[in-house]
Amino acid sequence: MDRSQTIDTHFTLKRAIAVALENSPTLQDARLSLEIAHGQVREAWSSVLPRLSTNASYSRSIIKQSFFFGDTLIQIGADNVWVAGITFSQPVFDAAAFIGVGASGRVRQLQSEAVRGTIQQVVTRVRQAYLDALLSAEQIRLTEQSLERVRQSLDEARSLHKAGMVSDYDVLRLDVQLSNLEAERHRAWVGEAAAGRNLLLELGLSPELEITLEGRLNELNLEEHTRNSSGNQILLQYVGFGDGSGLPFHEAYGLALEGRSDLRQLAITTSLEEAQLAAQRAEYFPTLSIFYNYNLTAQENGPLDFFGENANQRSRFAVTGINMQLPLFLGFARRARMQQRRAAVRQSELRRWRGEQRTDSQLRNLLASLEDSQYRAESLVRALDQARRGFEIATALYRTGVGSQLQITDAELALRQSEFNYARTVYDYLTLRTQLDAAMGTVLVSLAELDAGNHLDDRH
Repeated sequence: MDRSQTIDTHFTLKRAIAVALENSPTLQDARLSLEIAHGQVREAWSSVLPRLSTNASYSRSIIKQSFFFGDTLIQIGADNVWVAGITFSQPVFDAAAFIGVGASGRVRQLQSEAVRGTIQQVVTRVRQAYLDALLSAEQIRLTEQSLERVRQSLDEARSLHKAGMVSDYDVLRLDVQLSNLEAERHRAWVGEAAAGRNLLLELGLSPELEITLEGRLNELNLEEHTRNSSGNQILLQYVGFGDGSGLPFHEAYGLALEGRSDLRQLAITTSLEEAQLAAQRAEYFPTLSIFYNYNLTAQENGPLDFFGENANQRSRFAVTGINMQLPLFLGFARRARMQQRRAAVRQSELRRWRGEQRTDSQLRNLLASLEDSQYRAESLVRALDQARRGFEIATALYRTGVGSQLQITDAELALRQSEFNYARTVYDYLTLRTQLDAAMGTVLVSLAELDAGNHLDDRH
């Protein structure tokens, strides 16, 4: 059964993240790569473990081999020959193999970190897609509110026009404004549908589903979180690490060095390159192993009698020893590979340093932008209150015949712009928190802390 056909389509940000972590094909792919890395570790261990093998064969002579001894023709061999044996070997010293085991462990560690990084990326993308969908829905709500205000003003203008108190131009101007808003609303519908499909894609669900989201940007109170609705409280909690207020740069940078998956992967990659360099250097060392062979041979003439009738038809031997190999000259291949591995180590170190520098710059920009968005949100709250008051005044003056229709149009436009500016600033603030959480690598830490101490209704 298609799971997407039975799923509850009402989402909070918390539930959206949980669904994405369960369904994400990207995350499933990363986990399968981790399984492959586990297998590679087991395979690497086989090169340093004992090896035991056995063999058995039977041959029947059709025409026996013969040779002349003087004038006499002598046949050698028997009609039936059986051979069986067992071989045991154990590497005692093989530097390349031992280093390879350690390197395979680093590969597994790298892939495990890649899974962790993929989880961070999935959560970040879901957060951003959720915010994009909320902003698109906000655009529709604000346009609907403007349409309602303009319709009301148009109805009043038509009534006043019948009474001879306003001109045809006033009615026409409002009618044009209404048509423009209807076109804008249609464009907002298209944008909302696209944002919804993008969110469903991140959730691993069918794009044909119709979903509803908890949270409204225009109602979100950034100063007093407890005055928000439960949906907005969940939005504020799960959108990112803390609120970023007053977070010192050195603390954010320390968290990033410890928690960012890309930096951790670069560090593991550097150690892996160093291990591969050591393995390449180990080609100059000898290899040493011990072995033991045991063989049993039997032969007879005539009909088949497995392994002969008596002990006189059977022979056995066993041998043990030490095997050492030391490559002396293999052309210049080893030296060339050493140069490649040294360059790879330096390249990995350079990439790690560049990653840390980019992290430094990114965190400074995000912290400054977050502070700016908080300041703008506080200022826009006052501007929004003033715009609402201005529209009320313009409407009251117009009804009494003192004001003009142009004043109403300007006041409505200023109110709509103020409403959207506030919603957009809240969106910017939440987006910056999402980006800051990803930049510091605290995505999983913040989610774990919330899941451990969250007292909101789990149905959300």
